[in-house]
Amino acid sequence: MDRMTSLSVFTVAVEEGSLAAAARRYKITPAMAGRHIDSLEQALKARLLQRTTRRLHLTDVGRAYYQRSRRILEEFDEAQREAGELQVSPQGSLKLAVPASFAALHLGSPIARYMRDHPGIRVETVVSDRYVDLVQEGIDMAIRIGRLPDSNLVARHIGTCRMVMCAAPSYLSRVGEPRTPHELRKHPRLAFSEAVSPGDWTLMDARGRPHVIDGPCQLLANNMQLLLAVALEGGGVAYGPSFIFGEALYRGTLVRSTTQVLGGPTWVSTPSCRPHGIVHQGSPPD
Repeated sequence: MDRMTSLSVFTVAVEEGSLAAAARRYKITPAMAGRHIDSLEQALKARLLQRTTRRLHLTDVGRAYYQRSRRILEEFDEAQREAGELQVSPQGSLKLAVPASFAALHLGSPIARYMRDHPGIRVETVVSDRYVDLVQEGIDMAIRIGRLPDSNLVARHIGTCRMVMCAAPSYLSRVGEPRTPHELRKHPRLAFSEAVSPGDWTLMDARGRPHVIDGPCQLLANNMQLLLAVALEGGGVAYGPSFIFGEALYRGTLVRSTTQVLGGPTWVSTPSCRPHGIVHQGSPPD
């Protein structure tokens, strides 16, 4: 028999003074109520109640057991109530890992909206361009751009971030623009070192065929803003997400390569299926 039900029947029987009253409370027969008491006594190998046709009398063991049972049931009811409140109004903390540049440009509004909608949630952000180990660092959720490494993480695809290959006009006027994937191999490449495969750039030729440009890069950096700064100074050909280079491309201080670049998927990753709301759901801005 269910132990919690048996405890409940026992405490009500003591408080109401009869098994019949306990049976009515839980919509069972008096005989079934008696079996619940019997199951407790058999498990304890001790008598809890002295039963007569008119009254119930607690034994010394029964009196002590009743006090403990009452506290257990009260704590159980409190736990049930708290769990229900958490379902209605989430409480606790959400630790979020996000790329530095992406966070500064695009996550202010979604996080503020999330905090307004869930005032019981305390948000902590780990802003870093490195690939954070979610399990080791206690991260609940991470926003990641690009190809994910094989892992046991739960990932949800939320959009596609356009990747661009670009260089400063001064650099292109000095050495010329790489118009084919083969020509690109002769240029100094500026790459993000924390990518899954930093030196592997996937490009499309005029016929739509993919080409992987691999090998060493002249500059590897774990910060996209540094790559942007070096590219603006004519240091070489940079490759990365459009939200990093978009403003410079708009102003003309960087020029997009005519060689097509494949887009990178954007993911929300979690160590497991956790019940927190997702802070960002949609395609990242260009």
